[in-house]
Amino acid sequence: MPQSEEEWKQTLTPEQYAILREKGTEAPFTGEYVHEKADGTYACAACGNPLFDSTAKFDSGTGWPSFDQALPGAVETHHDNSHGMVRTEITCARCGSHLGHIFEDGPTKTGKRYCINSVCLDLEEK
Repeated sequence: MPQSEEEWKQTLTPEQYAILREKGTEAPFTGEYVHEKADGTYACAACGNPLFDSTAKFDSGTGWPSFDQALPGAVETHHDNSHGMVRTEITCARCGSHLGHIFEDGPTKTGKRYCINSVCLDLEEK
């Protein structure tokens, strides 16, 4: 059963709530996982849904953790015209929480750059 917004406020930190539930963005180069190199699986900090394998992570130089692909079925995309920009938002397929955005400028063979807020992720190391 989905949580109410009041329940999310009780289980997430204020920063997590602002980003995951209110579509905020953390400041670049401030997140815990920007330079993380450990092997493992990155999961949604709100619900634990596995989202990205560490092998898909790369340093984009943007200040946010970046991945060139998500785990199958892990995320959903949505058209986002906020802040005067045309972007594609990424949300968790399980709980609907905001994770970040996907761009078509990645340097790997997928051509994708999933730009994700660190606060939205939990790394489960291998």
